[in-house]
Amino acid sequence: MTTVAAGTGMQIAYERYGDESDPPLLMVNGFGVQLTAWNPDLLRMLVDRGLQLIVFDNRDVGLSTHLDDAGPVDVMALMTGRVTSAPYLLSDMADDAVGLLAALGLASAHVLGVSLGGMIAQTMAIDHPGRVRSLTSIMSTPAYGVGAATPAAGQALLSRPASTREGAVERSLGISTVIGSPAYRRDEDWIREAVGIAWDRSNDPVGATRQLAAVVLSPDRRPALTDLTVPTLVVHGEVDPLIQVDGGRETAAAIPAAELMVLPGMGHDLPRALWVTVVDAVVALVHRAEETGMPPDPSYPKTDRHARWGRLLDPIDGQRQTEGTE
Repeated sequence: MTTVAAGTGMQIAYERYGDESDPPLLMVNGFGVQLTAWNPDLLRMLVDRGLQLIVFDNRDVGLSTHLDDAGPVDVMALMTGRVTSAPYLLSDMADDAVGLLAALGLASAHVLGVSLGGMIAQTMAIDHPGRVRSLTSIMSTPAYGVGAATPAAGQALLSRPASTREGAVERSLGISTVIGSPAYRRDEDWIREAVGIAWDRSNDPVGATRQLAAVVLSPDRRPALTDLTVPTLVVHGEVDPLIQVDGGRETAAAIPAAELMVLPGMGHDLPRALWVTVVDAVVALVHRAEETGMPPDPSYPKTDRHARWGRLLDPIDGQRQTEGTE
């Protein structure tokens, strides 16, 4: 892990994997989530498919800069509209990511964002279109309130932070039962390991309140998304209770020629059984973006067809589905 100045006043902690001659994929994580939450097996799968990866801590999480002097945001006041300003917005977080690319000597990269990370990735494509080669937005939304959380999911996410390592693990397991994918097995061993690593590395629930304020108070991106020309893939779980599927549908509808993949049985997580499906789609997008103007490569099927050509795993027994493939 290394830290660099992003040119925004932030020090950004990052890790880099793969061959630096391969196309770069910047991976932007979600609300309060550190770079260590990316499962190493998933990262290895992407590297093995010919991508170099850059993962990093957003501001106010992990080992990147924490804006402690800004203090906490009153979450209840924020959610009821009584807080009208934030220490920073999603545009500032997008600037951090672009500054990281510049510090690494990368003029541009393919960008993949999950949840809050998808909002940041969308903002990067809007504010810095020349920096984004392709955009993958996963389980995200173009505006706060679009695909709004169910009451149970919202309550789980905003539950009282834990005061101990063990409590943090149990809280995360509880959240995962509410917002995770009901059709797929939950990887409790990885949740326990990842939460423990994050607790030992950096625990800052106050910083997460400032990230939440950035989400709530940033403007609707749909008007600006209509001007994007970057190749775009939108992935969403059909039964996501935290950012419901309308978030993904609205994102794809706003971006010209965006491809939408709605995955049955998937909630607000990325089950191991769906990794091949999503990785195939991301790699296909990257290759098409890298080969703009060239004929499609038949070895990389259209991403909007992936869910129909047998790449999904059966949620019950883990066998390949073949019905309805094309």
